[in-house]
Amino acid sequence: MRDPYEVLGVNRQAGAAEIKSAFRRLAKRLHPDANKNDAGAAARFAELNAAYEILGDEAKRRAYDRGEIDAQGRPRFHGFDGFGAGAGPSAGFGGNSHYDSFSFGPEGFTRTTGGTGSFEDILREAFGGMGAGNGGRGGRRRSPFEAEDFGADVRAEAVVTLPEAAQGVTRRLRLPTGKDVDVKIPAGIRSGQHVRLRGQGMRGQTGSGDVLITVTVLAHPFFTLDGADVKLDLPITLYEAVLGGKVRVPTLDGHVELTIPPWTSSGRTFRLRGKGFPGKDGNGDLLATIRVVLPERAELDLEVQMMRWRTDKPYDPRKHM
Repeated sequence: MRDPYEVLGVNRQAGAAEIKSAFRRLAKRLHPDANKNDAGAAARFAELNAAYEILGDEAKRRAYDRGEIDAQGRPRFHGFDGFGAGAGPSAGFGGNSHYDSFSFGPEGFTRTTGGTGSFEDILREAFGGMGAGNGGRGGRRRSPFEAEDFGADVRAEAVVTLPEAAQGVTRRLRLPTGKDVDVKIPAGIRSGQHVRLRGQGMRGQTGSGDVLITVTVLAHPFFTLDGADVKLDLPITLYEAVLGGKVRVPTLDGHVELTIPPWTSSGRTFRLRGKGFPGKDGNGDLLATIRVVLPERAELDLEVQMMRWRTDKPYDPRKHM
């Protein structure tokens, strides 16, 4: 390997700040992500990093300047013990010296053995905190150059009704970029969850970012969610409660008929299986709770009948309370 001072383009009297600045400048220019069509980019970048690993560490730099280690950080051989002060492969490192190796692959530039961490620290500083350890799209490691050059993500919002969230819907949105897109909202989405459109965000030098759409599910006038189950207060008439009958019940995907048995009291709940919201194990159920509703206008005949009942057939629904 070449002399680290030559690789970084600094003289032997250069201070730590000058060495750091040189590394930052060359790292941006030589990083393989910025030279995707150059087969030798990874090797040059590895050489640059190895040089900075020596010169960016004061102890290693002094050892290199004294000739105790070579340009790859390996101890130099100075003869057998007794032939000079500090001789032997452990000189200058207390017998515990090691050097780091790096590789460039699908996950970007990575350290393959232990080290001081200075390389990653410099990258984070050089690229605005987007160091090689930051997560990127799809959970993979994002390099600092991807964050800078690949394009920025764009955020947007979509509003859907509860039935639309249950069944899925396509919504046409205008993005902050001015572009109109058709967004497929998947069935079973919850309020606050996101839909990602890959590659449709702000364009960078080498590609485009994503569009991240936050979905808001509107509150429904009579449905409420309880996990994957949907709850509903179902109004019925007094005569339906007493005599029974078939009533029309709304669900998230249309109406169904429910048979009300005679003498059904308010508060009784009927379960309509599979008519709820999509969940991990399939659709939940619709829970319809009966609510007996009296006529909107006073009915004299009903009042007379109730007075007769109060006298002749009294009963106490609260006797167990």
